[in-house]
Amino acid sequence: MENAMFCYQCEQTMGGKGCTKSGVCGKTPEISNLQDLLIYQLKGIACYAKPLIEDDQLIDKEIVKFVENALFTTLTNVNFDAQVHVELLRESQKIKESLRDRAPEGNYPDPATYNLSETKEKMLDDAVKAGIMYDESLDADIRSLRMTVLYGIKGISAYGHQARFLDYHSDQLDNFYFLGLEATTNDDLTLEDLIRMTMRTGEMSVEVMKVLDDANTETFKHPSPHKVNVNKVKGPFVVISGHDLKDLEMLLEQSEGKGVNIYTHGEMLPAHGYPSLKKYKHLVGNFGSAWQNQQKEFDEIPGCILMTTNCLMKPRETYKDRIYTTNVVGWDGIKNVPLKEDGTKDFSEIINKAIELGGYKEDEEVKEILVGFGHHSTLSHAETIVNAVKNGEIRHFFVIGGCDGARPGRNYYTEFAEKVPKDCVILTLACGKYRFNKMEFGTVAGLPRLLDIGQCNDAYSAVRIATALADAFETDVNSLPLTIVLSWYEQKAVADLLALLSLGIKDMYLGPSLPAFISPNVLQYLVDTFNIKPISTADEDLKSSLQQAN
Repeated sequence: MENAMFCYQCEQTMGGKGCTKSGVCGKTPEISNLQDLLIYQLKGIACYAKPLIEDDQLIDKEIVKFVENALFTTLTNVNFDAQVHVELLRESQKIKESLRDRAPEGNYPDPATYNLSETKEKMLDDAVKAGIMYDESLDADIRSLRMTVLYGIKGISAYGHQARFLDYHSDQLDNFYFLGLEATTNDDLTLEDLIRMTMRTGEMSVEVMKVLDDANTETFKHPSPHKVNVNKVKGPFVVISGHDLKDLEMLLEQSEGKGVNIYTHGEMLPAHGYPSLKKYKHLVGNFGSAWQNQQKEFDEIPGCILMTTNCLMKPRETYKDRIYTTNVVGWDGIKNVPLKEDGTKDFSEIINKAIELGGYKEDEEVKEILVGFGHHSTLSHAETIVNAVKNGEIRHFFVIGGCDGARPGRNYYTEFAEKVPKDCVILTLACGKYRFNKMEFGTVAGLPRLLDIGQCNDAYSAVRIATALADAFETDVNSLPLTIVLSWYEQKAVADLLALLSLGIKDMYLGPSLPAFISPNVLQYLVDTFNIKPISTADEDLKSSLQQAN
């Protein structure tokens, strides 16, 4: 029994149904089962926290932070270190007991009354009852909605963690972690209740993206258009991946004047648009492509890599000695750079190692792409955009974004972008853009046709841009000449999707495949209510988008 697992939280899940022997992401049954048990514990904590919140009692922010980080640890491609999970499980038990002592008497569900076993072996035995499919009699649609809420909350936790690192949070959101998690254990909730909770999860996803947008733009100033070199520069270097701009800032400060170049990677690319970051001359460019190519691209690399958030893949031996993690990211045997008491981190080992490795011997020819079109920058051109639409220069807007992944079927997004007519504008975000962001798209109405609005959390920017345009045309977002084409991979994309649905946005295309945790009835509900469409072919979907607009 011990080497069985069940996980279907990401797009690449085996056969589109679920991973049962080992995770396509590289996670072992041991890690998967410890993660199930950790989520079970967090649900138990939430069951005791909910009545306290309803009684207007405050839940300590350290507990919120623990729950947020523990949720984030279980996201796809974040942490593969069993010992870290065991430590989190032990901490979760202490927190659960402290809330149990404060909570009113009552009938609490199993995740609340369960007490953690002493040893890892025993924990793994216990994890069976925390499995997604453990209760075989559970209604498929109830299970589907519970999992959708849970995965939405996991996505929210990644953004919340990023904002909290910059000292930004929302009390409403902090409480929602507990209220949302409790709902996934509550047998009294009907399908309608859970649909409401799913939409509430979407509202909280909008909230967390707003908090993170404030955190990033107030800390590092509003992004503005900036050209980024995507080729190699001579000299020692560190590649920084993930989402956490604060980690990048600390790395830039500590490496300044040391002759070490810094490259962004993956979702860190939009950092080049922020004035407080792009002022550093040794932030020289962006390295490689999307996350799923890292094993090939990092192979025998003559520099160091720092992973700040997901997505981490199993490091090859050829670079295992030069890849580091920080925050909740981890892999057994890889060094993690901890946060010190004073809120700083020491990146000197990485910087020194990079100098020792020597870096690239010569410059490659400069090739630049443009980033930095957040809502602030894009809306500074609002009048131009509105006039261009009114006089027929701009026919349609396409938001093509989301997560990238390794499975076939993602060429659809490249082909779609290539085939978008010349009188249309493409807004892109998250790492899905690596499918086409190095191509030449030219301009329309004096604006670049490809506008990079940022990271996956900048779905908020896309919404801000869309609502501002809708206001300018005195209409609603669904009546704009706008089509949203999403690629999903992990749980942040689930949060983004729920955010867009909670805002009532219809007619979105979703791919490359549909989530395995969405039951046929729940899918039908989404189709009936929001007219969500699975992607078909680029030609078909492009044609119907432009027809709908006419």
